[in-house]
Amino acid sequence: MGHPSEHLPSTEAAVTALRALAARHAREIEVTHDIGADRTSRRSAAGAGVTTDPDGSLPHEAYVEFGGVPRVSVRLHPEGDALITVEGVECPDVPRDDVPAFVRSLFDGLAHVRARRFPPAHHLVVPLPGDRAHREHLSAFTLTPWLLGRVR
Repeated sequence: MGHPSEHLPSTEAAVTALRALAARHAREIEVTHDIGADRTSRRSAAGAGVTTDPDGSLPHEAYVEFGGVPRVSVRLHPEGDALITVEGVECPDVPRDDVPAFVRSLFDGLAHVRARRFPPAHHLVVPLPGDRAHREHLSAFTLTPWLLGRVR
C-alpha cells in the first residue's frame, strides 16, 4: 500500500484529506458540515439550541459525497470514527485515521469482493495500511454492477 494511516486530529483534517483525494482522482466532492450538539446525528437528544457537549466542546460532523463510480459517501462522526457507504453498503466504525486509506483503496481499484461457494457468502474487502483490511458482509441484494465486477 505504501501509504501509512495519517493521524487526523479532527473532522476538518479528515475533510481536507478527502478533498485532496477527490482532486487527485478527478472526482466531484460535496461536503456538508453539521456543527453543534443539536446538529450532529448521534446527539439528537441534546435538545434544540444546545450546541456544546457537557464538556463544553463543539462537536463537528461532516458528510462527504463523491461523484462517479463506485458511489461513495463518508459520514465523519465527532467521536473519531466514520460510516463509509460504498455502492449502498454501509461500512460502520472505520477509524477516522483510516478513512483516506479506505477511500484511496476504493479509487485505486484495490478493494474487491470475496465470494465463498459454501456456505454462500460475499464480503467487501478494503485493504488498509499495515496488512489490515476492512471486511463487510454483503447480501445478494446489495451486489451492484460495480461490486459484481470485483468478485474474486
